[in-house]
Amino acid sequence: MNSDSDLQIAGDILEVPHLLQPPREHPSTVAEFAGLARAIAADRSRWASLVQYDATSRWYHRLQTGPGYEVWLLSWVPGQGSGLHDHGHSSGVLTVLDGALTERTERATRALSAGAQRVFAPGYVHEVVNDTLEPAVSLHVYFPGLTEMPMLTPSLLRRTGAAPVSACAAHRGGTAEAVTA
Repeated sequence: MNSDSDLQIAGDILEVPHLLQPPREHPSTVAEFAGLARAIAADRSRWASLVQYDATSRWYHRLQTGPGYEVWLLSWVPGQGSGLHDHGHSSGVLTVLDGALTERTERATRALSAGAQRVFAPGYVHEVVNDTLEPAVSLHVYFPGLTEMPMLTPSLLRRTGAAPVSACAAHRGGTAEAVTA
């Protein structure tokens, strides 16, 4: 029986700094983008004072950008929705910050309350709506940054054979003039 421990054989990894990866300045994996969204959500001072509500259309504000990604803050008054859409070539993370939203896909309807987080892949088709009587606020991280958001109808969805592929978010970025979903 060998009595040598892993520490005796390999040494203490903390003593070998070149083996440790330095913390990344920007996220690059789905888990890191979800973590970024959770960190921003937890820091109300970073976003709460920026939120505005618009009775005529969803309000949105680009909160942060980085290499290959964007972070958007959206507000939804009762009755506002995104319409059925996908996110082109972008993946993303939707996190509900305040209030509640409803996500509808061909497969399911999900109630998303504050703290709920959904992740989606390119081509994911859904609609997000504020079905409540209270306003809602959400955070959307897109990677790469959102450059298109094709709007769909249920009949077009059936004709093209597009189908939801995972779980999801909503909004359109690109420029400040872009319409959000």
